[in-house]
Amino acid sequence: MSPLAARLLLLACLAFPLCAVEKVRSRGYRKDPDADTYGSCMQGPAGTPGREGNPGTNGIPGTPGIPGRDGLKGEKGEYINEIFEEPWRPNYKQCAWNSLNYGIDLGKIADCTFTKLRSDSALRVLFSGSLRLKCKNACCQRWYFTFNGAECTGPLPVESIIYLDQGSPELNSTINIHRTSSVEGLCEGVKAGLVDVAVWVGTCADYPRGDASTGWNSVSRIIIEELPK
Repeated sequence: MSPLAARLLLLACLAFPLCAVEKVRSRGYRKDPDADTYGSCMQGPAGTPGREGNPGTNGIPGTPGIPGRDGLKGEKGEYINEIFEEPWRPNYKQCAWNSLNYGIDLGKIADCTFTKLRSDSALRVLFSGSLRLKCKNACCQRWYFTFNGAECTGPLPVESIIYLDQGSPELNSTINIHRTSSVEGLCEGVKAGLVDVAVWVGTCADYPRGDASTGWNSVSRIIIEELPK
């Protein structure tokens, strides 16, 4: 190397003291893989942190998981029998007579047929009309309802009675008084379908009968109505 070239090399090293080719690993220095091409420089200060990026798009839905195992068997519940029925609608009937004037002491006075829609319902019955009883001695008469020929058993018969004592000579027990009266009640246990509802007159237990009269000179009626229980 000529003296001139050696001086130029010395000036270059003095002008760029921070830059040098890294020594090889065998002499105790780490070998920079790019040192042979670009040389090696000291790292500068950290830059300002960048702004947050835009949110990413939703990922692809995952596949369904494996179904879980069956749970433990629960306790036995109560049985509830629910019955869904149609709303209740009125069902009634009236039979009326003008001046029955029925003078029998024993037997059927009048009847009225009725169509009962349900077996779990009750029947309300009413007879309204003129009743009379007369006798010289103590007597008793009974007016009552039957349903298809039998008296009510749910819970008890539907009836009314008139009792007359033997009276006194001053009042005369044979006086003839007709009064509008009623026989009314509820009967349960009658099955659905056509029902023959009738009013009868008969005797009272342990008392003699008298002279009975029903429906004299006035309107008599039977009213039947089906009611929910």
